Amino acid sequence: MLRHCELCPRECGVDRLSGETGFCRSTANVKVASAHPHFGEEDVLVGTHGSGTIFLTNCNLRCVFCQNYDISHLGIGYEVSEDELAEMMLKLQRLGCHNINFVTPTHFTPQIVAAIKTAAERGLRVPIVYNCGGYESVKTLRLLDGIIDIYMPDIKYSNSHSAEKYSNAPDYFDVCRQAVKEMHSQVGDLVVDERGIAVRGLIVRHLVMPDDVAGAEEIIKFIAELSKDTYVNIMFQYRPLFKAHEYREINRTVRMSEYRKVVETALKFGLHRGFSVF
Repeated sequence: MLRHCELCPRECGVDRLSGETGFCRSTANVKVASAHPHFGEEDVLVGTHGSGTIFLTNCNLRCVFCQNYDISHLGIGYEVSEDELAEMMLKLQRLGCHNINFVTPTHFTPQIVAAIKTAAERGLRVPIVYNCGGYESVKTLRLLDGIIDIYMPDIKYSNSHSAEKYSNAPDYFDVCRQAVKEMHSQVGDLVVDERGIAVRGLIVRHLVMPDDVAGAEEIIKFIAELSKDTYVNIMFQYRPLFKAHEYREINRTVRMSEYRKVVETALKFGLHRGFSVF
């Protein structure tokens, strides 16, 4: 697949095995920015010992407000072999992490799968989390059926104008809907164990943005149609980072009233899991 890369919806077709790079600016060599127990994720992932988070370098989106822009845009990170990636997973498991959480894994999917196989053969048993921006290829996702335990996509926009303007992906919502449907068909609604720790299923994130440039109601409606038992993290932490200051309409934080409006919309459509009501 890396010989003619079509891992993501951009389908650049570059030969990454020969060092060519497409939109994600990645060769066949995996780059990792960091790997550690993370306590800033959803409670169902963090538990008592944290989520074993591995941040992958680069991205198939170009979000102008990205909070991890040094990793996703600037390419901060170091190359690791698939064997080293497997050892990272095993170390995080030994530290007591409840899962292995791959952040922005899309463009390194084949290498990650190879590393998971190696890690599993050496004793990896915790769930695997696919933590992505939602801009995914159904063709690639189908190859992950039975490998990924927990899918955690963003659903950033229903508004194609905003998706193009802020993330360089005008077809974002059409692509994301099909991807999330495939994820849900594989793992279903979120299941937690007796400790309240996620073991399998779908977690959806939606970041509330200023002036509703994302088109939140259509997003919420889609999620509710998928399943009213979907675990949805409606996020309040938008900050005008990276290049957001260049866009007047998103160059501010989100108001509590804007967050409440999205929560009220979720309640109206029958959603009830994962978000806070203030």
